Amino acid sequence: MKAPEELTFREAMAELERTVVALEGNTLELEDSLARYERGVALIRSLRTRLDGAQQRIDVLMGELDASQDDETQDTTLS
Repeated sequence: MKAPEELTFREAMAELERTVVALEGNTLELEDSLARYERGVALIRSLRTRLDGAQQRIDVLMGELDASQDDETQDTTLS
């Protein structure tokens, strides 16, 4: 089993969904349920970290976009 950080975002989400279905099915032994729950927590942490990183990148890009729009609207002619 790969570490959550080694999975693609899509793979981690799919595994998390399978984990939730298995846990909700209420057919696992206690030990298996605990192991799957721990894995699910690790997947959620990894996914949240990636989403936070993506949000930061978007914020930076939006800041750059706003800055370039401000530059375009500024009057830079010498009077």
